Amino acid sequence: MKVRAAILAGLLLSAAGTAFAAPAKGPVYDERPVKIEEPLALRDYERRAVDIPMRDGVKLHTVILVPRGAKGAAILLTRTPYNAEEMTSQHTSPVMAVALDGYDSAPDVVTGGGYIRVVQDVRGKYGSEGAYVMNRPFVGTSLNPTKTDHATDTYDTIDWLVKNVPESNGRVGIIGISYDGFTALAALLNPHPALKVAVPMNPMVDGWRGDDWFHNGAFRQFGLSYIWEQIATRDNSNKYELAEADAYTHYMKHGSAGALATAQGIDQIGFWQKLKAHQAWDGFWQEQAMDKVLAKAPLKVPTLLVHSLWDQEDIYGASAVWKALKPKDSEGLLHLSIGPWYHGQAIERADTLGALHWDADTGKWWRQNVLAPFLAHYLYDKPMDVATVTAFQSGTNRWQRLNGWPAAVSGAPAEKKLFLLPEGGLGFAPAASAATADYVSDPANPVSYEPRPNKPQGYDGNPWPTWLADDQRPVSGRPDVLTFTGPVLDKAVTIAGAPVVHLTASTSGTDSDWVVKLIDVYPDAVPGDRAMGGYELAVGMDIFRGRFRETLAEARPLKANTPLGYVFELPQANHVFLPGHRIMVQVQSSWFPLYDRNPQTFVPSILDAKPGDYVKAVQKVSVGGEGGSYIALPLVE
Repeated sequence: MKVRAAILAGLLLSAAGTAFAAPAKGPVYDERPVKIEEPLALRDYERRAVDIPMRDGVKLHTVILVPRGAKGAAILLTRTPYNAEEMTSQHTSPVMAVALDGYDSAPDVVTGGGYIRVVQDVRGKYGSEGAYVMNRPFVGTSLNPTKTDHATDTYDTIDWLVKNVPESNGRVGIIGISYDGFTALAALLNPHPALKVAVPMNPMVDGWRGDDWFHNGAFRQFGLSYIWEQIATRDNSNKYELAEADAYTHYMKHGSAGALATAQGIDQIGFWQKLKAHQAWDGFWQEQAMDKVLAKAPLKVPTLLVHSLWDQEDIYGASAVWKALKPKDSEGLLHLSIGPWYHGQAIERADTLGALHWDADTGKWWRQNVLAPFLAHYLYDKPMDVATVTAFQSGTNRWQRLNGWPAAVSGAPAEKKLFLLPEGGLGFAPAASAATADYVSDPANPVSYEPRPNKPQGYDGNPWPTWLADDQRPVSGRPDVLTFTGPVLDKAVTIAGAPVVHLTASTSGTDSDWVVKLIDVYPDAVPGDRAMGGYELAVGMDIFRGRFRETLAEARPLKANTPLGYVFELPQANHVFLPGHRIMVQVQSSWFPLYDRNPQTFVPSILDAKPGDYVKAVQKVSVGGEGGSYIALPLVE
C-alpha cells in the first residue's frame, strides 16, 4: 500500500508539474491580440490622455484632442465634473466633430476653427485625484482652508498645456456651460497670461439668489438627486432612486425636503449639511457668489457671457455677472449674448422651444455669427464684428445688436407700472379704491409647476428642459391661483430687462411663498399654428419666500393678517407683446414639487418642518388703492 501510494503521489506531482509548466510553443486558442493597436490612420485627430500635476501635487485627468496636422492652433479648454473621457468620445468616432458632439463643445465651432480641444476632470471627479467640494470656494476665504481652488487649478493647467502641447500657438480660451460655466468664470481670477478669452454659458453664480439650490430662499428640492449623484461617488455611479412614476407623489410622500433627504441617505453628504445650515443669504452664500467675487478683481480677459431667457437651471447667473462687471469694463472686454433657449441650448439645434417656433435655428445663427468670430478674434487675431450685446427679441423673433443691457435701440427702458386690478383685471392705471383678491393656499394640495404626472427630472425624454415655456392654462382655473388679464392690445408693448414685482399681500399664517408670473396670452386662433391658439407663455416668473421680506440674510416671521410689501425681480426678458395679444399676471403660493412647500407656519428650518407645521392660509393680495400691487415693467418706448 505504501509503495502504491508513493507511486501515485509521484504521478500526481509529475502531472501537476506538467500542468503548471510553461506551455509549449504553438497556436494560442485566443482571438484577441496581446495588445490592441488603434487604427489611428482613420482619425482626423490625435487623442492624448494625460494627468496634469497641480501645485500641490494632485493630478487632474485631462483629455487633449489635436486636429491632424495642426500647427499654431489655439487651445479651447473646458474644466468639468461631468467626465472628460465621455465628453470627448461621444460616439467613439474617428471624426473629431462627431467625437465632440455632446455637452459643452459646440463641435461645429471647435472643428471649424481648427482648435485643439481640451477637457479636464475637476478635482475629485472621475479620473482626477483630490477631494471634491461643490463649487469649491476660493483660496483666502473662510470657506476654503487649502491653497488651491478652480482659479489656481486653471492657471496650472494652462501653464502645462502651453509648455507641453507643441501644436499650440500659446493662446488658450475657456468655455463651459452650467457648472463648467462656473469654472470658466473662476479662470478670470488671477488669469494665466496665455488665457485670451472666456465664454461662461449659463453659469452657476449664486446658488441662493436664483441659480441651482434656492430661488429667493425657496429650496429647489429637485436638486436633491443631483447632490446625491454628484457627491456620493467620484464617478456618479450611485443613482438617486425614485420608485414613483409621478415625482409629485415622491416629494409629497415624505413631507419636508429634509425628511426626504434623510430617507434617501443624503444626510451623509457634506454639501447637504451646509445647505441646511445656511437657508438664508448669509455669509456662506455671499462669500462665494461669483458676481461678488469677480467684482473685487480687475477684468483682464475678454469675456462673452451667455444667458438663456428660459433657463430652467441657472437663469440668474449670467445677467448678475454682467451687472456686476460692466460698470468697471473700461476697455470693452465684456460682451453679453441673450438667446431664446433652455439651459445650454445655444450649442444645440434651437429652432424651437417646446411649442414655440423661432422661424430659424437660433443656436446655429448665434454660433456662426457671435461665438465663432468672438473666439477667432482673440485666439487668431481675425477681424470681429460682434456687438457688445447680442439679444434675441421674442415676439418679433429677431436678433438685435445693442450697446448695452438693459437698453434697446431707442435707449434705456423706462419703468411702467402694470397694476393688478379688482375682478381679475390688469392695466397701466391703478384702481382708485382699495380691494383684495383672496384665495386659500393649502400645503396638502400644492400647485404643480407642470401638469401631473410630473416626470422625474433629467436631460432626455421628459419636459424638464422646456418647462419654463409651457402653457400656463392648466393652472389658470385653480381656485388657489389668482389670474389677472389685460385687454386685447391694439399696439405692441416692448420690454427689455428684469420686471420687478411689487406685491402687497397678507396671509393668515406667519410665513408664505409668493409665485408671480408675467404671461403673454396669444390670440384664440393663430393662423398657421393651431397649437398656439390661446397659449399662455410665461415671459418671466419666479418665487419669493416671505420670511426674507425684511432682509435676505435672516428669516423672520410674518405678521399674520397684515398687508406687507414684497419686492423681487423676475428673470430677464426681451419680449414684445404683439397687437392682438393680452398681458396676464398670475399669483400663487406654491410651485411643487420643484420647490419645497412652505408650511405657512414660521419654523426655524423649513427643510425640517414637521407634519403639524403645515397649515392652510388665507392669502389676500391688494389690488387697488395706494398699496395696490403692480409689476414695474422695463418698458421700451
